[in-house]
Amino acid sequence: MNQAFARKFAISAFSAAALLFSGMSATTAQAQQAMTKVNYQEPTRALFYAPSYVAMNKNFFKEAGLDVSFQTAAGGDKIMAALLTGGVDIALLGPEYPLYIWHGQSPLKIKIVSGLAAADGTFLVKRGKGASFDWADVKGKKILGWRKGSTPTLFLEEALRMNKVNPNADVEVNNNTAIPARFGAFMAGTGDYAIFFEPDASRLEREGVATIVKSIGETVGQVDYTVFVASDDYIKKNPQTVQAWTNSIYKAQRWIDKASVEEIADAIASFFPGIERQDLVSSVKRYREKGLWKKDPLVKPEAITKLEEILIAGETLKSDQRVKYENVVAPQFANEAIKAAQ
Repeated sequence: MNQAFARKFAISAFSAAALLFSGMSATTAQAQQAMTKVNYQEPTRALFYAPSYVAMNKNFFKEAGLDVSFQTAAGGDKIMAALLTGGVDIALLGPEYPLYIWHGQSPLKIKIVSGLAAADGTFLVKRGKGASFDWADVKGKKILGWRKGSTPTLFLEEALRMNKVNPNADVEVNNNTAIPARFGAFMAGTGDYAIFFEPDASRLEREGVATIVKSIGETVGQVDYTVFVASDDYIKKNPQTVQAWTNSIYKAQRWIDKASVEEIADAIASFFPGIERQDLVSSVKRYREKGLWKKDPLVKPEAITKLEEILIAGETLKSDQRVKYENVVAPQFANEAIKAAQ
């Protein structure tokens, strides 16, 4: 009797375990099926984009049900082409792109769904070690810029104008060097000055090649500089996905605001192989001290107004081409993310 009972108990236990395993497998399969695929691209690899890297490595996207396919493109123009043809769902770009597309011939338009950076993230470096600096020093010099019409170049030009330096007459700005080749070009002697994102700026300073002399973002002031965008068609068809994305970014922004410099460096280190930890730490510290990361994802009307002023001064937008805020920004996603987190 005892042996028979034992056999029955063992069989029952096995059956229960099998059912439990089957249930767990079904639940796992359902969870996997529930994940929404998002094709995402950034224009370059930059520590400035830390909130997006944190959202990936801290699994904030996954927790929101998003399966993010991530690529780094060689510049914003290629990303725009992919956005307009449906090859990319959400992208990280300068906020000028939606304005350019609004005035373009494409029937498909682009809108900002959330913001990442509160100001320009580049730093002006001067060739040499421990050099003093005054804005008048750049007159007659060569500056390694970015790409004509891009936010790094436009904000550099704005910083020059604000300090009584004519970017078209007083200096020679090189905007023709390919983005991936810029670091090597400066190391090889191109330019007396240059603008670099971190961690490149810190690397140049640590190696004694150059000295960081100014934060362009701090000089120009608070203007939304890097934003997440999607086509109006994608937003209309996938509002829940866009909301989940924005919620995840806001979660990453709040995490960064509370985390230590070392914790942030460790959270994004996998995106910067070969970069020494001391460079990551010093870069994170510098961005935080300058207040260059947004603390929430909302892009406000005044930011677009200021951006348009910079674009007009940089002659990439005509004075009669100002765009209504609601035509280039979809603020409802950021507003909902902020409300839900309260």
